[in-house]
Amino acid sequence: MPWTRAGRERYNARFAARRTYRTRGLQIDPFSAPFIDPTLRSILLATLVAGVVSISGAAIFSFALLSKVVEKMVSLSVGIMLATSLLHALPEAFDSGADTRSLFATLLGGLLAFFLLEKVALLRHSHHHEGDGHHHAHGHDAREAGKAGWMILLGDGMHNFTDGILIAAAFLANPELGIVTALAIVAHEIPQEIGDFIVLLNAGFSRLRAYVFNLLCSLMAVAGGLLGYYTLDRASGLIPYVLVFASSGFIYIAVSDLMPQMQRRSTLRESIPQVVLIGLGVAIVVALHAF
Repeated sequence: MPWTRAGRERYNARFAARRTYRTRGLQIDPFSAPFIDPTLRSILLATLVAGVVSISGAAIFSFALLSKVVEKMVSLSVGIMLATSLLHALPEAFDSGADTRSLFATLLGGLLAFFLLEKVALLRHSHHHEGDGHHHAHGHDAREAGKAGWMILLGDGMHNFTDGILIAAAFLANPELGIVTALAIVAHEIPQEIGDFIVLLNAGFSRLRAYVFNLLCSLMAVAGGLLGYYTLDRASGLIPYVLVFASSGFIYIAVSDLMPQMQRRSTLRESIPQVVLIGLGVAIVVALHAF
């Protein structure tokens, strides 16, 4: 979120104003006083409500309408994750003015990090079952795909953390801008969280477990809001890199784990719905960001 000069001046004025309050001739530092600054309270409330609303909305839609077609809807989540990463998060990061080479290095590092996380999960699985002499059922490998579920939670937590920083930046610049930013984040988070729920259900998570873990990940937005409030001058420079790292996770999961599952469906009758649903996922993200 690149700032204009006027926006930066408004932020500096608000930041300086909240540093010290006068009460009956005494100077009170809100960082140590036993009360919460109204701006901080707004940031905490906005990040918490945005997380709960987006997670609950996505859960209601996923569980009520998609539970019977989870396997097919993996294609929808691929479209949503790729479009969110490639059409929104990465362009925003590269438009921030951060060093392009450093951002690409972060993207490479993120892809390699998620590859190593998956490799560790595969090695642990191989060691656990090596030489056990048991024949595993056909659904066993699908259930073991839960590693993709844990990776999607990690990437989602990073994304929520960035959202919290963005909400804090908006509230510090202007309270009205903070409210609008929080509403916009809810709007784009719901389709993304639907994709996350689909991945988690496909990976073997129960409905309750998927909801609880997604809800816990949403609390990262509160942590991001706190960090943004107290250290925004330094943390704002990290936002593009956090966006790129989170995007690398979504791209890796979509291309490495979900698309290979879709390739197993080789008939034309199965392939056409996949392509249509990928396109629908992309269209949803494009439409929301255009709005």
